[in-house]
Amino acid sequence: MIGASDPAQPSEEDALTIRRAESFDLAGLLALYRELNPDDAEISVDKAHDNFDALSRFPGSAIYVGLIDQTIATTCTLIVIPNLTRSGRPYALVENVVTASPYRGRGYGRKTLLQALSAAWENDCYKVMLLTGTTRPETLAFYKSVGFEQNKTGFQIRRIAARAD
Repeated sequence: MIGASDPAQPSEEDALTIRRAESFDLAGLLALYRELNPDDAEISVDKAHDNFDALSRFPGSAIYVGLIDQTIATTCTLIVIPNLTRSGRPYALVENVVTASPYRGRGYGRKTLLQALSAAWENDCYKVMLLTGTTRPETLAFYKSVGFEQNKTGFQIRRIAARAD
């Protein structure tokens, strides 16, 4: 809980703490993910714990959370993938980048995403990939401001319907 201050109003007391998510963060993460995909069916607590545990077994992979006063304000997931090319150096995928609406525009998402990128480089990844389904200029500008380049052609296939933007 933020307290008496309005979370939409930045203050000098706002101090973002970035860390790897722990299983006790799951309720806060699932609530935040509703902002990313509000039409998705809710995941059960047991399934969330199982998936979180599975992700934690991928060396170098983590869900990063940015906290303000112990409230998860932003998050992103980093998956480090072993590789047989590029001299065996792994690559990474960033997914589920979201900042809670009251905290947007303060640089919290940027700082959290930069932490994930730093972890990828520490794990000797030769590249980090990110796909987005949005065409909103502000979102694309955000990813470019962090250092991502829009220079490849991406393809995907889904078993579920693509989300509307």
